Amino acid sequence: MGFFSKLFGKKQEAAPVVPEKLKIGIILGSTREGRVSPQVGEWLKGIADGRNDAKYEIIDIQDYQLPFVGTTDGSEPGIAKWNEKLASLDGFVFIVQEYNHSISGVLKNAIDTAREAWADKPAGIVSYGSTGGARAAEHLRGILGELSVADVRTHPTLSLFTDFENFSEFKPAELHLENVNAMLTEVNEWAAAFKTLREGAKQPSMV
Repeated sequence: MGFFSKLFGKKQEAAPVVPEKLKIGIILGSTREGRVSPQVGEWLKGIADGRNDAKYEIIDIQDYQLPFVGTTDGSEPGIAKWNEKLASLDGFVFIVQEYNHSISGVLKNAIDTAREAWADKPAGIVSYGSTGGARAAEHLRGILGELSVADVRTHPTLSLFTDFENFSEFKPAELHLENVNAMLTEVNEWAAAFKTLREGAKQPSMV
């Protein structure tokens, strides 16, 4: 043992660095009166929180009072807050309902109100409707691709006929749990990889 080791005792080992948990936003895609998306969002968050693999947060578009794109000068505080919230997240899960074979107008507007904050992040989709919201989800995938959002393959679909009582009270079948967990695993794995990519892009070049 060296002199300084004898003098000061055993060298203290550095405490292990605990990586910060990923932040995943659960985005409610509807603002209409009588909407059921909050029920679906809370159900999803309950499952997600039980995994203890990320920090999950419900993001309600209604809270931001976003104007329609191009109808104002863009100085509304809700626009800045919306972009800041999206920028703080590492990934997303969209709760999507089908309107006339597509997503709601407010969701499309909310997506269009940001751009850079979406890029290089993954997204999962949970949809519902008379056909499980499948057509809305497919439209959403095309939009997300344009914004450099990587949508994961696993896609839980909920039926208005079998997962909702009187089309209003959400009572999901247990069979959805497997797909939901598989989707969340994919989102988290991709979110970790994309976070490394984004952080690497911020590093100054050594050339």
